[in-house]
Amino acid sequence: MIAVKNLSKHFGQVKAVDDISFDIADGETLILLGTSGCGKTTTLKMINRLIEPTKGDISVNGKSIHEQSPEALRRGIGYVLQNNGLFPHYTVAENMAIVPQLLKWDKQKIEQRTDELIQKLHLVEEQLSVYPDQLSGGQQQRVGLARALMADPPVLLMDEPFGALDPVTRFKIRREFKQLDELKRKTIIMVTHDVQEAFEMGDRICLMDKGRIIQTGTPAELLFKPANNFVIEFLKEQRLQLEFKAVTLMDLWDTLPENLSQAESIDSSQTVWEALELLTANSKQPLSATNPANGQSKTITFESLMTAFYQYQSTET
Repeated sequence: MIAVKNLSKHFGQVKAVDDISFDIADGETLILLGTSGCGKTTTLKMINRLIEPTKGDISVNGKSIHEQSPEALRRGIGYVLQNNGLFPHYTVAENMAIVPQLLKWDKQKIEQRTDELIQKLHLVEEQLSVYPDQLSGGQQQRVGLARALMADPPVLLMDEPFGALDPVTRFKIRREFKQLDELKRKTIIMVTHDVQEAFEMGDRICLMDKGRIIQTGTPAELLFKPANNFVIEFLKEQRLQLEFKAVTLMDLWDTLPENLSQAESIDSSQTVWEALELLTANSKQPLSATNPANGQSKTITFESLMTAFYQYQSTET
């Protein structure tokens, strides 16, 4: 869906982005991760031409972004900002209607799409007539996402979307967004400096430093097949928790015990971290997972899960 080829952006003598290339598959979520000043936000802004590159090319769905005007390009790409970017003098409904009005949707179509999204994003109809500063931070972020999704764009760019929220709200909103069906059929590039967030939200992670890509891969690849010492050091402090979030039940499948009893069902694609959360919440009562490929079921207890995880860990590290 998106191809970035030999992309660079120089500000005078400073190479903010220095000859990077990556591809993103249709429906994939790629996280641009790194420290402040590594070039991740500059890269994001070049994709929708808020910043023009010094050299290189970007294509979306096989078409170079320079083959259309910046305005036309942006109408087909959703954009979510850290501070939500809502117009303070517009009501929630007016903020959400901006792109559909530019696309000349009729009033009924705009209202139908608005109603659909406020239900999915846990907003209420009464909030449509209020102004952004009358909402909580979490509600404002939901409205910002709703505005980006209104025209149902195939591509969504998210620049530190949860960065302005307090830790409790941030965790809750992040979990809600991950489960949102609207996002599961989008191609998403998300910028963050939060390692835990990257591992929770991303199918793949592009780790950057000083304008260059250090390694691109799945969360598990960055942990168990690091490209160099920079990757190892960047993830070292949170490594165990990140491993829990990177390893799925299917990764452990062969070392989990056969299903011997009735138990609460859990998706086999869930991570070890998600399974541990469920086990802890249910006083460590067993869970049951089914392999979609062959219908085989496995019992998951706290003890069997940890045994399988440490066995997997020892073979991968």
